[in-house]
Amino acid sequence: MALHFEREEYNWRLRRLLDVMADNELDAVLLFSQESMYWLTGYDTFGFCFFQTLVVKSDGSMTLLTRSADMRQARHTSTIEKIVLWTDRVNADPAMDLKNLLNDLDLLGSNIGVEYDTHGLTGSDCHKLDNQLQSFAELSDVSPVISRLRLVKSPAEIDYIKTAAGLADAALDEALPLIAPGTDEADILAAMQGAVFSSGGDYPANEFIIGSGSDALLCRYKSGRRKLGENDQLTLEWAGVYGHYHVAMMRTVIVGKPTERHLELYDVCRETISEIEEVLRPGHTFGDVFATHASIMEHRGMTRHRLNACGYSLGARFAPSWMEREMFFAGNTQEIRPDMSLFVHMIIMDSETNTAMTLGQTYLTSDDRPAPLSAHTMDLIVR
Repeated sequence: MALHFEREEYNWRLRRLLDVMADNELDAVLLFSQESMYWLTGYDTFGFCFFQTLVVKSDGSMTLLTRSADMRQARHTSTIEKIVLWTDRVNADPAMDLKNLLNDLDLLGSNIGVEYDTHGLTGSDCHKLDNQLQSFAELSDVSPVISRLRLVKSPAEIDYIKTAAGLADAALDEALPLIAPGTDEADILAAMQGAVFSSGGDYPANEFIIGSGSDALLCRYKSGRRKLGENDQLTLEWAGVYGHYHVAMMRTVIVGKPTERHLELYDVCRETISEIEEVLRPGHTFGDVFATHASIMEHRGMTRHRLNACGYSLGARFAPSWMEREMFFAGNTQEIRPDMSLFVHMIIMDSETNTAMTLGQTYLTSDDRPAPLSAHTMDLIVR
C-alpha cells in the first residue's frame, strides 16, 4: 500500500475526529472533501470530480462509496477496508445508493454530519443528497470540522512541509538565472515546475501564477505567454508540493531598473510583513494578522491597491486550490497556535501606474516567533 504515514498517525487522526463527533452527538459523518479523506485515510485520487463519499461511523468504522475507476485507487493508497461501488448509468442517482448504504449501516433515524462546503460535492449532487436523506436522518453541516483538526500539523506532517519548502526554494533557484530581457515566461514556468517534479514533488492544487508587464498585476494564472522586456516586472506565485503538502512563495521580480513606485511599494510590503511576524504567534488571531496588514496599508496610502485578505493556512490540498479554509481577513477569530503552516502574502497592485509588487512566504508557527520555511531572503529581486 502506498501510505505516506504510519498507521498510528492515521489512527490518531481518526480518534480526534471521533472525539469531535461524540461532542456533537453525531452517529456518522459523510466526508465529501478529498483532502479530508486523504488526511484521514491516505486516499489519493482526483476522482472526487464525481460523486463519492466516505462514511465514518461513531464506532470508527469507515465505508467508501465511489465508482469502479477509483476502487483500486482506494485499496492501494488508503487504510479504507470497505468499499462500495455505485454504477455509472443513464439517470444514475448515487445519492440513492448512499441512502441504501446508510440503511445497511443501521443509520436510519440517526444524526449525520455532512461536509457540504467542498468542491467534492456539486450543487446538483447536493440537491440529490438532500432529497434522498431529508426524511432518512437528521442532517447537519460539519464542513469546518476536519479543516479545523488539520490546522495544527503533526510532527510527521511538518517533515513533509519542510520537504515541500525545499522544493519551493529549488523552484526559485531554477527561475532566477533565466529572468532577463528576452526570456519567454514559458521557459521560467517550465523550470520552476520541473524543479519540483525532478525532486519528487507533486502537481500543485492550483496553477503557478506567472505574469509580466501588465499581467504582473493579476493574482491568478491565465493562459498565454510573453517575453520579458528590457525594463519589466514579473510576478510569480508558486508552491513546493510534497505528498500534496504545499509551501507557497510569492515575489515580484524587477527586470532592469526598478521605478520609484516599485521601491515604494516594496518598502510597504517589507514593513507590513515584518510587523505581521510580531502577531503571527499564539495570543493572536487570524483577524489580528489582517488588522495589522490593513492598518499599515492605510497609513501608507495603499488601501485602494491592497486585497481584502493577506494569506491563509496551508497543508495537504487538492484541486482547484492549495488554500486551506482559514484565511487572514477581517474579523476572523481563529486563534493562532503552534505548528500551523501559514502563508503570508503582501499584494499591492497599482493599476493607475501599472505597477505591481508582491512579497510572500510560508511560516511555521511556534510558542514564540514564527519560523520562515524558505532559505531565501525577503530582499527585492532585481535582474
